[in-house]
Amino acid sequence: MTPPDDADDPSPGGEANHGTPADDAGVTLELAVPSMDCASCAGKVESGLRSVPGLRSYETQPTTGRVVATFDPDDADESEVIAAVEGAGYEVVRVDGGRADADAHSADERGHDRGSEERAGVWRSSRAKKTAVSGVLLAIGLVFEFLVATNPQVAAVLGEPVHLADALFLFAVAIGGQDILRNGYYSARNYSLDIDFLMTLAIAGALAASVGFGESLYFEAATLAVLFSVAELLERASIDRARNSLQELMELSPDEATVKRGDTTEAVPVEAVDVGDVVVVRPGEKIPMDGTVVAGGSAVNQAPITGESVPVDKTEGDGVYAGTINEEGYLEIEVTSAAGEDTLSRVVDLIEDAQSEQTDREQFVERFAAYYTPAVVAFAVLVVLGSPFALGISWTDAFVNGLTLLVLACPCAFVISTPVSVVSGLTSAAKNGVLVKGGPHLEAVADVDAVAFDKTGTLTEGELTVTDVVPLNGNTEADVLRCARGLERRSEHPIGDAIVERADAESVPRNDVSDFQNITGKGVRADLDGTRHYAGKPGLFEELGFDLAHVHATTDGGVVTRTTQQLCERHNCLDLLSDTVPALQSEGKTVVLVGTADELEGVVAVADEVRPEAARAVERLHAQGVEHTVMLTGDNERTARAIAAQVGIDDVRAERLPEEKVAAVEDLVAEYETVAMVGDGINDAPAMATATVGVAMGAAGTDTALETADIALMGDDLSRLPYIHMLAGRANAVIRQNVGASLAVKAGLALAVPFGYVPIWLAVLAGDAGMTVGVTANAMRLSGITAADAEERAPTPSR
Repeated sequence: MTPPDDADDPSPGGEANHGTPADDAGVTLELAVPSMDCASCAGKVESGLRSVPGLRSYETQPTTGRVVATFDPDDADESEVIAAVEGAGYEVVRVDGGRADADAHSADERGHDRGSEERAGVWRSSRAKKTAVSGVLLAIGLVFEFLVATNPQVAAVLGEPVHLADALFLFAVAIGGQDILRNGYYSARNYSLDIDFLMTLAIAGALAASVGFGESLYFEAATLAVLFSVAELLERASIDRARNSLQELMELSPDEATVKRGDTTEAVPVEAVDVGDVVVVRPGEKIPMDGTVVAGGSAVNQAPITGESVPVDKTEGDGVYAGTINEEGYLEIEVTSAAGEDTLSRVVDLIEDAQSEQTDREQFVERFAAYYTPAVVAFAVLVVLGSPFALGISWTDAFVNGLTLLVLACPCAFVISTPVSVVSGLTSAAKNGVLVKGGPHLEAVADVDAVAFDKTGTLTEGELTVTDVVPLNGNTEADVLRCARGLERRSEHPIGDAIVERADAESVPRNDVSDFQNITGKGVRADLDGTRHYAGKPGLFEELGFDLAHVHATTDGGVVTRTTQQLCERHNCLDLLSDTVPALQSEGKTVVLVGTADELEGVVAVADEVRPEAARAVERLHAQGVEHTVMLTGDNERTARAIAAQVGIDDVRAERLPEEKVAAVEDLVAEYETVAMVGDGINDAPAMATATVGVAMGAAGTDTALETADIALMGDDLSRLPYIHMLAGRANAVIRQNVGASLAVKAGLALAVPFGYVPIWLAVLAGDAGMTVGVTANAMRLSGITAADAEERAPTPSR
């Protein structure tokens, strides 16, 4: 957010809501200004805002048509801020709820509908109609000027004849040039050397030369008026296309909700729904609010939020998100977030706010543009004054060449090339379940050379499950689980929870439990149906006198795992101490033995299972050019290395406390410069903040992750990591293409102008409109990139 020139205490940027107190720095006002669609437009608005007394800070976003201003209510009010923007020549739309929605127009205090043209569409606007009329007049004038023998004089101005073709050209300027001259006036009033002022100067100069010096440049003036108006319409259509990509996200959430009122239901606007209300969602409908399912069950398509391609089953107690789609069943949902505060709204707000963070390339382009326009204007003056002597051309041709250079002096194409690419990339990522908190983070993730992963909840599911049950001495798997569940049912340890969950899932019969005791650091004991049982580490059973080197596995009536079958060399004899337990532990599993004082009944292995997509994600990152991957975990060395081997991680740094993870990330940054840290918990936050890019897993329902991470994977899907790495690489490539092409074309045309190779119409269509449309279209290619593309090919991003 930019402070005014005379501001001493600018308020911080960030999320802003219309007309709400921001903090002690003042009140923040958010406005939608749909017609502010280019860098020069934003410059005029900023010039106008600087005149508002008490303005603390402001932010203009031409790619979304949004203005955010913070002011001191003691020195200014909302009407003054709005008047300043309108004084720059742009219509203002007030917006509630913190969203800049170009379709949410309202009538202003003067009584006219301020957003009618935007709603009508670019090509049905009054400017489009006037441009069409002036184009017809220009075409008829061309016929009389060049194709027919008769071109009678119809008037005289200051003694200079005005022929029929000239009159038609003048009418074309008068009709098609109205908006150009109006915008040029506002540019002059705000001391803005932009394209509107330059085009006004060029048209006025052509008319003045025609009337005052008899040079007959009416055709050139009409050509400028008509073609520049066409160019402006094309630019606006291109920008609207970019804005629509974000608009599609806004429109995911329905405007109405069906609220349950006793035994009946009532359709009401979502703004009228309160937290705690119960809404009804029928098959095929969109879920209107974030909430928790209180009745019913269905498969819900969460792709708009998390990017998941497969619908997720939702039953009572499960959370759901606004904008997701109820596929098949009936749902009653208790609302947990008010309208505008749901996950989708926060994502949209964060994407809009992210656009205020400029990339390094964007900052370079803006610095360059500050020198470009004055340099080209100076070159135009030099061409007009010097080319008749240096190149031997006429003064008329030199003057026309000067006008042509004024057209090329506007840097709009390359100034807009970066932000429109960033907007396209951010919205594309959001549609695929990835929230990127700003252009700099998108730019940085493309250059990542090392990726650090947390283990629990990131590379693994984050929940312990039973993976192996090895029955011993004639017991069955059900027997082992029955005893293990009885022993662990009163335990508060996550391992006990996993065993109980597995036993319940297999409907294992319960037994009577009494005299439960915890054996600190070793396990638990309890009486099951009157018999003392134990569950715990192998060391506990060694203390009970068992020979763990010679135990018989069950083959009839029990289940023997593949690992057990491989270890049992003959006669179903197992060496638990030397073979079975270490083998299970080498796979990252925790081993629990179950038995009595007289008999070892079985072995249960519990593990936090590796995410099924983890190995593929790491493989794709390596294929895309990431040099090094490392696991940072507080878990033990053996388990960490087992998981790393399964996933394909290059390096393991285990048994690390949060502050030790920070030190490890600092070491990686020192070695590789650009490092991403991927985590899922609060304990990962310091390391994520230390890394170049912090990436949070499963952030859809987590406010903290949404607010603190640089990049948030909305679903628990690691496949989105190689996707965002690939998207960022392509975004950087598109930005380089756009900036390079626009500069090359403008420079080439400018150098060719003095030699007469570039007519005015070519400068307008190719140098101005053509490049703007071209860079926007190129940027919009990013919106078509999906997570599936990261699977199909893994290009190495150029640095």
